[in-house]
Amino acid sequence: MTGLMVSMLAFVAGVKDKLDSEKGATATEYSLLVAFIAFAVIGGATLFGDALSLWFKDLGTTVSGWKN
Repeated sequence: MTGLMVSMLAFVAGVKDKLDSEKGATATEYSLLVAFIAFAVIGGATLFGDALSLWFKDLGTTVSGWKN
């Protein structure tokens, strides 16, 4: 009876370890984080793209005026 009980406890502990494993969860969390950052960059470029383009164009004009 004691051997059967030890085997059952070992089996339950092994199943519990498999269910508590976080390797897949960590990869999923990082992939979601990367996706949200990508969406933020795309959204920011969409919202501020024209203003940013104009700023760089003005900066280029200013820098080209700095000729020696």
